[in-house]
Amino acid sequence: MRVLVVDDHEEVLELVERALVRDSHQVVTARSVTEARAAFAAESVGLVVLDLGLPDGSGESFCRELRADGDGPAILILTAENRVSSRVRCLDAGADDYLSKPFAVAELRARVRALSRRTGSRAPKRFEKGDVGLDFAARRAHRAEQEAPVTAREWAILEILAENRGRVVPRTELLERVWQRQGEAESASLEVLIGRIRRKLGSDLVRTVRGEGYAL
Repeated sequence: MRVLVVDDHEEVLELVERALVRDSHQVVTARSVTEARAAFAAESVGLVVLDLGLPDGSGESFCRELRADGDGPAILILTAENRVSSRVRCLDAGADDYLSKPFAVAELRARVRALSRRTGSRAPKRFEKGDVGLDFAARRAHRAEQEAPVTAREWAILEILAENRGRVVPRTELLERVWQRQGEAESASLEVLIGRIRRKLGSDLVRTVRGEGYAL
């Protein structure tokens, strides 16, 4: 998943970036609200890790801005402000989670993993390509007007790819989000399920990018 980290402290940016890259996320950094707006406009972002005290504006206001046009990305507030009133304001502004500084890197990684799993619900309700249609809400798929049986794990893969349409989803991200593991058995299962999806819905629905991952 692509993550935008917004913080004006270089040490925090580097620490968070290293931690998330270790978990196979693609990380974009910004040091101000202005930089964050530009990065968000240029990139397809699934999660924003957001500080509250920024040099040119409020992280809380930027959180409200991200939520103004609809659902938007998942938002994790990461701040030295630990008052209950601040937590309440940020959650009311649309934040999904709140973590106070100083923080344990292991907890940050766990919270990002949890938010990553939730973003499957951010996939579009429907996806159409040629004679293939996917209805994610009703869990129904068809090809050439014939219904195609799709299993729960196949739906999970398709949802992640649809959520990230327009970019390549790394194999490691699919493995972590669908199986919560990245072992050889899970990797082999992923290849089998991708093959089944192609047989059911067409060989050109899922594109393989060698050495990277898959795209819808």
